Amino acid sequence: MAYDFDLYVIGAGSGGVRAARFAAGFGATVAVAESRYLGGTCVNVGCVPKKLLVYGAHFAEDFEQASGFGWSLDEAQFDWATLIANKDREINRLNGIYRNLLVNSGVTLHEGHAKIVDPHTVEINGERHTAKNILIATGGWPQIPEIPGHEHAISSNQAFFLKELPKRVLVVGGGYIAVEFAGIFHGLGAQTTLLYRGELFLRGFDGSVRKHLQEELTKRGMDLQFNADIERIDKQADGSLKVTLKDGRQLEADCVFYATGRRPMLDNLGLENTAVKLDQKGFVEVDDLYQTAEPSILALGDVIGRVQLTPVALAEGMAVARRLFKPEQYRPVDYKMIPTAVFSLPNIGTVGLTEEEAREAGHEVQIFESRFRPMKLTLTECQERTLMKLVVDAQTDKVLGCHMVGPEAGEIVQGLAIALKAGATKRHFDETIGVHPTAAEEFVTLRTPVGA
Repeated sequence: MAYDFDLYVIGAGSGGVRAARFAAGFGATVAVAESRYLGGTCVNVGCVPKKLLVYGAHFAEDFEQASGFGWSLDEAQFDWATLIANKDREINRLNGIYRNLLVNSGVTLHEGHAKIVDPHTVEINGERHTAKNILIATGGWPQIPEIPGHEHAISSNQAFFLKELPKRVLVVGGGYIAVEFAGIFHGLGAQTTLLYRGELFLRGFDGSVRKHLQEELTKRGMDLQFNADIERIDKQADGSLKVTLKDGRQLEADCVFYATGRRPMLDNLGLENTAVKLDQKGFVEVDDLYQTAEPSILALGDVIGRVQLTPVALAEGMAVARRLFKPEQYRPVDYKMIPTAVFSLPNIGTVGLTEEEAREAGHEVQIFESRFRPMKLTLTECQERTLMKLVVDAQTDKVLGCHMVGPEAGEIVQGLAIALKAGATKRHFDETIGVHPTAAEEFVTLRTPVGA
């Protein structure tokens, strides 16, 4: 049978665009459908605008520390509307870049909501298109628990478009999105409370990292409330919000921001017209080749719920394009040693196993750890401390994990991730000459195991 396209991609986020562009480059006929914005979550309501807001929040510290270096500054003034307008302009520029990337690659762009009619047919804007392969890359969507008054809360989608900076913000959640936005609001001057139902935020990260960040955020004056959850939200006559907790306490806020999880975006996608199956959490079930139970339909990125990071979706998109249209170049995605950063203030950078994971896996571990005040702060009153930690297999000397909390942690850990991917040992670290004076050199001067 002759099809209109070799590949029809639903969703123009990072993974979908990567798969489409490279498939077209390999000679396939490709179409992409997008109902919202080109670039997906990351470009529009995720990592890119969030990082811009983190930069904005960090200036408060820079102004505060400048006097130690001889700078006299008038009282700094912050304007939320200016930051958001400039952010919007940059996102619009990136939307245009994504459009050009697709069109210049020979990809046909369909703007509208696509629905799968059968295993080889997609309907969009009243027209039907056939494809040999259909790729679902529709991403995720934030979800707010349906407690009484949930309609008064916002998610990350709305946070990027607030008309003004709220004076009092209650951030609910314990994952990286909650921690990052708490840092943004707090850094920009809002009275910020981070509320989490668990014992300590950032479950799954190294224990030392979690505790260190808790200490640093507390030093900065952020209100951290653990083992706490919301029962209901009531809007007051003056527009403020009264928040009742499950323990009976009441808090007041001008904004309640939920970051308690994301769901796969499968609304009205037409999966009922196919044999595609969902897993217990509602994500699209795929095999190691991103194939669903329907042979002609594939899925990747956040919608499959594996590792929900933009660079992972990019790698998955590349893998799909190669397997389908350039099989001699195909290689599977390696999900081990994926580095990641949390753009909290201070930042977190991490790659490899946590100490807890290494012990659970049966490794006899040596821990090398350093906490120090960065050189930049020695002329200031700021008492922030940086954490650096290596998790090492005592038998093989292999470095199993690398973790950092401090300025530019993500930038530093990216380079170390290459070393860990290549199987670096602690001896390799020890024999590497440091760049002086930098914080990064601490990773190659850690000599004595903790507790030894």
